[in-house]
Amino acid sequence: MSVSLVSNAYLDENSAKIRSKPVPWEGYQRAELVTSEELALIKKVDRQPRAKTESILVSDGQAYALLYLRLLKKLQRVDTMQCLLVLTADALLDHDERIPLFTRAAQSDPDLPYLPLLRTLEAQDEFVQLKSAQILTILLSSESTPLQHQHLQPFLKVLASLVQGQYPNKRDVAVQCLEALLARPECRKAVWAIPGIIAGFVEILRHKPGPQMNYQVIFCLWLLSFEQDVAAQINKKFDIIPLLISAAQAAAKEKVIRVIVATFRNLITKAPSANLPAMLVTQLLPFSKNLSARKFSDEDILEDVQFVRDELERNFESLTTYDEYTSELDSGHLSWTPVHESDDFWRENAPKLNEKDYAQLKVLIRLLGTNDPLVLAVAVHDLGQYVKHYERGKKVITDLGAKARAMELMTHPDPDVRYHALVSVQQLVSHPWVTA
Repeated sequence: MSVSLVSNAYLDENSAKIRSKPVPWEGYQRAELVTSEELALIKKVDRQPRAKTESILVSDGQAYALLYLRLLKKLQRVDTMQCLLVLTADALLDHDERIPLFTRAAQSDPDLPYLPLLRTLEAQDEFVQLKSAQILTILLSSESTPLQHQHLQPFLKVLASLVQGQYPNKRDVAVQCLEALLARPECRKAVWAIPGIIAGFVEILRHKPGPQMNYQVIFCLWLLSFEQDVAAQINKKFDIIPLLISAAQAAAKEKVIRVIVATFRNLITKAPSANLPAMLVTQLLPFSKNLSARKFSDEDILEDVQFVRDELERNFESLTTYDEYTSELDSGHLSWTPVHESDDFWRENAPKLNEKDYAQLKVLIRLLGTNDPLVLAVAVHDLGQYVKHYERGKKVITDLGAKARAMELMTHPDPDVRYHALVSVQQLVSHPWVTA
């Protein structure tokens, strides 16, 4: 793990300025906040050329790792924290062998190295916060034993707020930190327990980011998909499959397609029943056929595409029309597929919506609250079909509160929604009320 793996132009530019800024080290000594020994050490590296600092660190690296962390623990002025964080990051830049010098600091003080860095992470100053995140990522990613909850959890909570925020630098650094941390299984489990992080990823993808951010966010989702629990629930909770298909269709770079297809492979391998139906509903099968006809420089892409295509074709052949319908319902992406307008389908399957305490019917009714006119039109149409083909449907629909919503949709701005709402309300009004 190297500092350069979490890189950001804002951090680089401000680090350069901070290296030349004076810090009142003598004043700290007079105030007895810094010892004479600490002052002598810090003056040797303060505002010095990199070559000189490097020669000092070669012989006294451990002393300086402890010095930077101890001073960071006790000095809280913003310019001083900025300076110490830059010195720390500079010591680690291109020198992974120095990481243990910092992580070993716990042997002389159990608060080190993480407590001072977690405190500076909460600073109001943007540079201090993001530079701390950069250094924390380097140290935590390099730990040889599972990360301790008290070190990881506060960091992830801050990263969740940064990923969901509106500031590009904060979002950029946070995504890169998570990209590095998610290589560790305990981090994947911990991130999954904080819904704000995944919600932040989804929001970033919805706003069509630039190619690099797009790739990094999807790379994070790919790493998360190695976890069984994540693979089984992520699409149900965050609807990521259509988002990833859309990102792959728009991708100009091969590496984006590669990581998306690898994510699909993980979702199928780890949790086929949770993901294959949703993939079929969102038309991944025809898209995977298109991909398999393309030329890629990376042969692994075609292997993954073929795997995804084969699994989808096998699943498609075993699906009943009712399976297709419930998959579409669960995905929330209703469209005018043939089943909606088939009287034979509704005659045979309308009563099945009542199973498990009307579970599927309740999903259909929930879709009447969506903002998508296409989904609304299809959902209110299906409500009318249910009433038409299930004799007690009128009472059930009224008891579940859907009649009132269907009537509201008769004044919807979209003409298609108004038409299908009118037809469904006619079914509700004209069909006999059967209560037995």
